[in-house]
Amino acid sequence: MLTFTDVALQFGGRVLFDQVNFTLFAKQKIGITGANGSGKSSFFKLLLNELSSDSGQISLPQQLIIGHVSQDMPMHDIPAIDYVIAGDLELMALQQQLTLAEQAGDHHQTAILHNQLADREAYSATARAAKLLDGLGFTEQQYSLAVNAFSGGWRMRLNLARTLMRRCDLLLLDEPTNHLDLDAILWLEKWLKNYSGMLLLISHDREFLDAAVDYMLHFEQQQIKLYTGNYSTFEQQRANQLLQQQAAYEKQQRAIAHAQSFIDRFKAKASKAKQAQSRVKALARMELVAAIQAESAFNFSFFEPAKSLPILVKLEQAHLGYENKTILTQVNLRIEAGARIGLLGPNGAGKSTLIKLLAGILSLQDGQYEQAKDIRIGYYAQHQLEQLNALESPLQHMQRLAPKITEQQLRDFLGGFGFSNDTALTAIKSFSGGEKARLALALIVWQRPNLLLLDEPTNHLDLEMRAALTLALQQYQGAVVVVSHDRYLLRTTVEQFLLVANHKVAEFSGDLEDYQQWLTAFRQSQKPEAPIAKTRLKEERKQQRELIKQLELRIKQLEKIMPKYTAELETIEQKLADPELYQTEQRSQLGDYLAKQAELKIQLNQAETEWLDLSEQLELTLG
Repeated sequence: MLTFTDVALQFGGRVLFDQVNFTLFAKQKIGITGANGSGKSSFFKLLLNELSSDSGQISLPQQLIIGHVSQDMPMHDIPAIDYVIAGDLELMALQQQLTLAEQAGDHHQTAILHNQLADREAYSATARAAKLLDGLGFTEQQYSLAVNAFSGGWRMRLNLARTLMRRCDLLLLDEPTNHLDLDAILWLEKWLKNYSGMLLLISHDREFLDAAVDYMLHFEQQQIKLYTGNYSTFEQQRANQLLQQQAAYEKQQRAIAHAQSFIDRFKAKASKAKQAQSRVKALARMELVAAIQAESAFNFSFFEPAKSLPILVKLEQAHLGYENKTILTQVNLRIEAGARIGLLGPNGAGKSTLIKLLAGILSLQDGQYEQAKDIRIGYYAQHQLEQLNALESPLQHMQRLAPKITEQQLRDFLGGFGFSNDTALTAIKSFSGGEKARLALALIVWQRPNLLLLDEPTNHLDLEMRAALTLALQQYQGAVVVVSHDRYLLRTTVEQFLLVANHKVAEFSGDLEDYQQWLTAFRQSQKPEAPIAKTRLKEERKQQRELIKQLELRIKQLEKIMPKYTAELETIEQKLADPELYQTEQRSQLGDYLAKQAELKIQLNQAETEWLDLSEQLELTLG
């Protein structure tokens, strides 16, 4: 049980919570939502004792084991799989104690620790770590690579795997999907469904929240309110609250009208019944999103493209890749005006490679690539955030892009992306990832592209900005090609899926649920037991056989010792039963016999206890 009683917290001179009260229970799975700066991350710091409340009481069970993902970038030269295994702190402590007991020759303590290690499933640790790494997108060949050989995003995945390795009572996850692709998110959803402890999850991915949680904590106006149900249920309750406000209602109706025009357009174009049904179901929630968006600080739309072109891009028998490595072969693709294409496929299959080719960053290895003469491409990818000038403000970025436009017009435009008042004049070196992402999108929108290429556009964006982007994309009149792990964005803005897999690009006629089934089957087909896994499993089996050998040897030793103790004890007790022993002249012998009897009883009891423990451990180990 986790209880907040009249809790108040200030940070940086600003009140985050005031007189907050709620109770959470073991095994509950709770999503956390609220505007940036409302105190979500500070809430986690309170639970981790990294912050102290200003007043009130926070009650947590004693000996509660809390798991949370470190935000530090690990820089280690140990293999990735060993780094993940080390996340099980209790297992590591037991193994250290075992080493010390073996060095001291303490057989009794060694046996006890072996028993505890068996309870902790120590001999399947490598297999458990490998399953985590596989689910998060690592290949078998990467298991033995040093941690510092991976990029920052992949090291954050290692931190997540390391956290999931530990068996904890309370799991704190703060935006765990930021560095994951769709495949890894689908796997993490399944993992969290099977997690037996309490989960507290901060996320801006509405479908991930829907799948992972049963309660929502909403941070708003210095309060934290608990809602029963997943994010969709919470969203509906919030929408109903907003509909009671006339101004919000009128703004919502305008947003719904925009959404409905997209729905009508989509229904007219949909050619695949199953895929269309999936999209329309998602779009049915548009009213709820519009209601939430009515209070949002973000409100923008794409300008009409500079030119409308019938065919924007054409690829024929194209081969794509890097230097001497070909990623995709014989690609045939035609992007027409108004196309809305989502790219699906396993991690590393070539989705971003295809986007980069369309953006002109990569050159074609072979085949034909034609672009329309007056094409204007808007390309969004994570690396573009690094290309922003850290010393310039959002307004300066816009003035460089549009020197003839008045400052007030540019500030009005930036206001729709959340850059108003002093924020529009602040150097972006102090901006968060989400703020930089919003600015990069604003720069693209201003340029009036007729082809949008979006590679994970919702990374770092909060729910309100994601909703604003979704509404804007629905009204965008140009063509879109998008790679995203945000399923809601895909369902509500995409009309056609392409599957990028096995070095090919082909149309995918199913919906996202069908893709999940396809992905499961694909992963199973790609899992022959690799040499690394075989080697590690052989080592574990060898250790297990050695343990069985040690257990059997010690049990045999005890089975020989115990009858000797019993026989000696019977001899002593026979002598103690002799009345002559209690004569005055033999009382010195009586004391010796009594001491020996006590010693033998202790030795026999210890041997019997050890025999029972080791026999039980042997039975468990043999399985």
